[in-house]
Amino acid sequence: MQIKTRKISALAAGMAATALTLAAHGVLADDDDEVPFNVARLFFQLNDTDEDLGIHLLLDGEPWKTLEIDGPDDRRLFYVNTQSKLRRQGLTEFKFESAEPSFDEFPAAAFFRRFREGEYDIEGRGLDGIEYESTVVISHLLPAPIENLRVDGAATPDDCDEDPGPNVSATPLLTWDPVTTSHPELGRPGDVEILRYEVAVERDEPSLKLEANVHVEDEPIVAFQVPAGLLDSGDEIKFQVLVQDVGGNETSSESCFVVN
Repeated sequence: MQIKTRKISALAAGMAATALTLAAHGVLADDDDEVPFNVARLFFQLNDTDEDLGIHLLLDGEPWKTLEIDGPDDRRLFYVNTQSKLRRQGLTEFKFESAEPSFDEFPAAAFFRRFREGEYDIEGRGLDGIEYESTVVISHLLPAPIENLRVDGAATPDDCDEDPGPNVSATPLLTWDPVTTSHPELGRPGDVEILRYEVAVERDEPSLKLEANVHVEDEPIVAFQVPAGLLDSGDEIKFQVLVQDVGGNETSSESCFVVN
């Protein structure tokens, strides 16, 4: 297979494209009597390297003053009621991520019992009294973790505390195998359709964080070239490759390398 590379794409544009694609695949189902949010994503994110799991929300739309999330059993999970001047101003973009204790503290099976599969209703009331609602269908189907993660062709470690990773160029090429299956151990098995990959590259000193969306189109794109001018010799870099399926759930894998 010929490897394609994709440079940085605007993250905001990537989120918008992701939301549209999720809607096209029926992930966002809205009541005809309600006005849907422009973006409404409620999903699970697994860090396969650190072995932890959480629930995340990404929301955007017209100004609202109250927000509520109800689970499949119609029990309220989350509620925000703005007050005073903020209530008159309203909120638009909103996001959260839950705590993500390790599986030693809170096993994945217990997490899935707590957050069941099914429809989660996200409801808001606008400044002018308009009611907004989007229904997100959450599944316990998780994409498999990234395999064969390499930097300039060199294998990367599973534990960066034990191994700083390979020595590579200042414009390294990150590559990985396409994800084609559900997670082999966690969640439930099933067919997956991959929507996108996301790459994050981080350096502590001096601080650097680069994020880029790598969208799956007619052919799987399973590579990312770090642009020139960002990394210096001696830099110790940590990076993450995240995979998202059309159902919205995400699985991330982390590793590291050192710049020559």
